[in-house]
Amino acid sequence: MKKDIRLIALDMDGTLLGTDHQVSKANKEAIIKAREKGVEVIISTGRHYQTSSIIAKELDIHYLITVNGSEIWTMTGDLIARQTIDARIIEKLVQLKEEHQTRAWLSSIDNIWRGEVPEDILAHEWLKFGFDTKDAATKEKIMNVIESWEEIELSNSSPTNIEVNAVGVNKAAAIGVVCERLGINMSQVMAMGDSLNDIKMIEQAGLGIAMGNAQDTVKETADWQTLSNDQDGVAKAIEKWVL
Repeated sequence: MKKDIRLIALDMDGTLLGTDHQVSKANKEAIIKAREKGVEVIISTGRHYQTSSIIAKELDIHYLITVNGSEIWTMTGDLIARQTIDARIIEKLVQLKEEHQTRAWLSSIDNIWRGEVPEDILAHEWLKFGFDTKDAATKEKIMNVIESWEEIELSNSSPTNIEVNAVGVNKAAAIGVVCERLGINMSQVMAMGDSLNDIKMIEQAGLGIAMGNAQDTVKETADWQTLSNDQDGVAKAIEKWVL
């Protein structure tokens, strides 16, 4: 099955990065070869710009999608797009976090809070709120409360967490913006990921790839499954479908 791939969109944690949080030599080499063939390679991550830009610069990536699609950056430092979540929703999520005593992290446009909450929530512009709990019953209770809220988009980046963004924010929508800039369409995209925040880009890409370590729902959604993130799964997929 031949595919006209013009853009490769890579999730970071659990996909591009191994469990050592590094990009393997094989993955780096495959990305370089794809770019030599004229294929654009971008990162599309749930991470904040602060922590993902380091890897993007290491790989000489031109476009970086962060916080599940809340922001789109060029690696020359230009912000192409940003969509924030209402601070009043963040207040409600903080209340839920305190009620259920879960771990949590909050991402604003210029900071990340892990385990703590700023005093004046309304003074910040927010991008994402994350719950993390290993207690399945607690996670289900939180989901039962928030999944009916119309102002938010729900996903996860691991089986134990819940990630909350503004409605309409997802990696697929952000990739669509990059495609417009490059003059290509989603049918020419190969998207690769492992978690629920990757599902929409895997569904909407011309070729959706699940990592060998992906959550079952992601594997069921994908067109093809590669090796795990510790077995150079990114390189394996690029070699098969692009090189």
